[in-house]
Amino acid sequence: MDDFTRRHLGPAEDDREQMLATLGYDSLDDLTDAAVPAAIRLTEPLRLPAARSEDEVQRRLAALAARNNPGTAMIGLGYSGTITPPVIRRMVLENPAWYTAYTPYQPEISQGRLEALANFQTMIADLAGLPVAGASLLDEATAVAEAVAVAHRVSRKGGVVVVDANLLPQSLSVLRTRCLATGIEIVVAEGDLADAVRENQAFAVVVQVPGADGRLPSAAGLTALATLVHDNGGQVIAACDLLALTLIGSPGAWGADIVVGSAQRFGVPLFYGGPHAGYIAVRSGLERQLPGRIVGLSKDADGTPAFRLALQTREQHIRREKATSNICTAQVLLAVTAGFYAVHHGPDGLAAIATTVHDRARRIAAALVAGGYGLAGESFFDTITVHAPGRANAIVAAARDGGVHLRLVDDDHLGVSVGEDTTEEALAAVCAAFGATLGTEVFGGLGDHRRERDYLTHPVFHAYRSETELLRYLRGLADRDFALDRGMIPLGSCTLKLNPAAAMEPISYPGFAGLHPFVPEADATGYAELIGELCDWLAEITGYDRVSLQPNAGSQGEFAGLMAIRSYHLANGDAHRTVCLIPASAHGTNAASAVMAGMRVVVVGTAADGSVDLDDLRARIAQHADDLAAVMVTYPSTHGVFEETITEICRLVHEAGGQVYVDGANLNAMLGLARPGRFGADVSHLNLHKTFAIPHGGGGPGVGPVAVRAHLAPYLPNHPLVPSAGPAGSYGPVSAAPFGSAGVLPISWAFVALMGPDGLRLASQTAILAANYVARRLSGSFPVLYTGEAGLVAHECIVDLRELTRQTGITVDDVAKRLVDYGFHAPTMSFPVAGTLMIEPTESESKAELDRFCDAMISIRREMDQVAAGDWPADDNPLHNAPHPVSRIASDQWPHPYGRQLAAYPAGLRTGPLGSGGRDKYWPAVARIDQAFGDRNLVCTCPPVASYGE
Repeated sequence: MDDFTRRHLGPAEDDREQMLATLGYDSLDDLTDAAVPAAIRLTEPLRLPAARSEDEVQRRLAALAARNNPGTAMIGLGYSGTITPPVIRRMVLENPAWYTAYTPYQPEISQGRLEALANFQTMIADLAGLPVAGASLLDEATAVAEAVAVAHRVSRKGGVVVVDANLLPQSLSVLRTRCLATGIEIVVAEGDLADAVRENQAFAVVVQVPGADGRLPSAAGLTALATLVHDNGGQVIAACDLLALTLIGSPGAWGADIVVGSAQRFGVPLFYGGPHAGYIAVRSGLERQLPGRIVGLSKDADGTPAFRLALQTREQHIRREKATSNICTAQVLLAVTAGFYAVHHGPDGLAAIATTVHDRARRIAAALVAGGYGLAGESFFDTITVHAPGRANAIVAAARDGGVHLRLVDDDHLGVSVGEDTTEEALAAVCAAFGATLGTEVFGGLGDHRRERDYLTHPVFHAYRSETELLRYLRGLADRDFALDRGMIPLGSCTLKLNPAAAMEPISYPGFAGLHPFVPEADATGYAELIGELCDWLAEITGYDRVSLQPNAGSQGEFAGLMAIRSYHLANGDAHRTVCLIPASAHGTNAASAVMAGMRVVVVGTAADGSVDLDDLRARIAQHADDLAAVMVTYPSTHGVFEETITEICRLVHEAGGQVYVDGANLNAMLGLARPGRFGADVSHLNLHKTFAIPHGGGGPGVGPVAVRAHLAPYLPNHPLVPSAGPAGSYGPVSAAPFGSAGVLPISWAFVALMGPDGLRLASQTAILAANYVARRLSGSFPVLYTGEAGLVAHECIVDLRELTRQTGITVDDVAKRLVDYGFHAPTMSFPVAGTLMIEPTESESKAELDRFCDAMISIRREMDQVAAGDWPADDNPLHNAPHPVSRIASDQWPHPYGRQLAAYPAGLRTGPLGSGGRDKYWPAVARIDQAFGDRNLVCTCPPVASYGE
């Protein structure tokens, strides 16, 4: 076994033998043969390169990064050079306490991350001039599309949205993709926006501020436009540059209802297009329509203020096809980074950066005007579009020779965009490429825009000017969280595995981190080779023919795959095929994505053993045979079982003319063991932030590639600015960047290269072993809900608490919170079955950690028995009162019928020297949080300084 594989796998060889003995198997191959149906089992090894050492992988990635040519990026179009403060890069972006955390669905152990996101929301709300902001979206282009969907939902007008011709081209293309299936008509206003609004009676107008060409619309004109739109019952959507908003009037002040954009230039590297945090803010009254997540302020059981995710009933996992969005993964790690950038600089520092950027753009403008060139306009922030008849190509080439990338518009026009990292040398090189001379003179300005209202007035944006204080703030917040660096996160369907340091390090190489997504392809050959190899490897692993890495979340991969199916049926003249069959147990994004792709969801029942009910499936197929577009199934099933009937499901749907979509959320059970593209599926999305070791980042970044058989390959996503990103005949892009979150792709490339074909197979076998070991150990205390024909689960298991809840009153929430006292993140609660816990141990947890978890669960069962026996009241026991923060344990008052020792250090919690297997006690920052109070009293931004005086 390769050294890295040995370190990646939690159980050592002796441990695996003991676990196999517990299950009654002699080898991993014997266990695999029993768990994985013979009909789908892979009989030959994957055709992948042999495993490489960490040193070999890092040297190869360093060589690939060196083949990219970042230069100074002055292309613009929504991506700007920025400087990540070293303290933030080291303490956040490169810190496993931040990047290995999971989505904060357990708020008591996520207070640090939630506070950081509240800072981000406050920053966005202040700069946008609107009261409510979300905790990040996937990128600017999808944020524009989400905003149009919000406006459409709240409008009683028709189906036309008027779009500024100066909208970023990738945003317009993603919006077109989204509107293809929903029937919204897009009118691009080449002339006056107001005229287009009047002519089309639009439900919304989208305006870019500043525009893609850099021009800044007048404040008076924007106010007049907003008044007109509102008088006509429509909504105003503004896509805005976040740094510009530190100097110009806030969109809320001139009448915008929804403000969207990217937070990339607040300290987040270019990353060849992503991952970057999109943002959205809305006026009062739209908060319940807001897509994605909102962090709200509530209080815990002791009255202590505490953060949590607010208004969760909007989310797709609850509302399914009636959800406001299919978004599941946000960009939390990047939003946190952007928020800390604002904390680091404060409002004065941000304004100073913006002023420097603006003045440098004005100096270039002055030099070019003096040199006889014409500009698109005199009002701009950081970008100018220059008229250079017949010379644009030569100027761009000359600037590239000088180490600067400019934007080529056409033969006669080019764009110049200034970033925070633009040096005097770069300014001089740009002017020299034009044959002009840089001076101190300035030209142009912000027009009638002036920032009048204060912003970032909360103390957090003023308190940490020294690095010492900021360092302590970042450490203090991280200490409030529970991440994978503290202990096991056994969430089913989420695969919280090791994110290897050797795979993480290369994303900071300048050739990967500093590259603009729209540089000439000759300047991104390192990325091109990495992307090509990773696509080939993923195709081999899954058995598909082609892979697109563009979707920047699993939900977007679902949407892309379903749009490929829709496009395929349209190309075959089967526009009527719009019915998508989805099992009742499916993840909520499946149904939400199907609706977004213009399909009608028909639910298929679940059999008693948790599998798809074949009789009901046959009935639904017969009922909708002429209109059947697809079936969406998760495999192994959402219930954690290798269903024997998967090949029959594929056959039945294909015979009826439909396509088979296999959700790849559970691919970690099949690496080297089975390939969905060869056992009957036509398309899958994969989760690189699960199976392929990209960290969850507290709720993002995510990467959700879509993999297809050859007949669907012509319908993979493409991109308007990078032809190599996808097929010319596609429906369009699904993400702003041509290769989505390209900046984190080196992680998955490294993971596959480090593991090799044998290591990947062993990883899945070990994940199956761990899940079955946990199921066997817990089966004496909790019923294991579903198993396959051999009595085995796949990579996860579901334990059933429903009867125990009826007997004791103790709920899955109580067990989840009590696990915090034992030093664990909770498993997945009440999905796919209410009143259950879904546990996925992954291949990376050691036998000692698995045993520690099982011991904790068995101890919790004994505590439940004590409640059932009447030893403790149903409303005053260690589970009902969990978790127990130090403030409770140290209180002068202790009114409970159980001791402090039992509350804080329950049975099974090992302490002692860390080197001998002991573990420091994790203390939650707060007691149990009152969720309902937070929804009734929605507070999702930090209050201004004045409120503290009140």
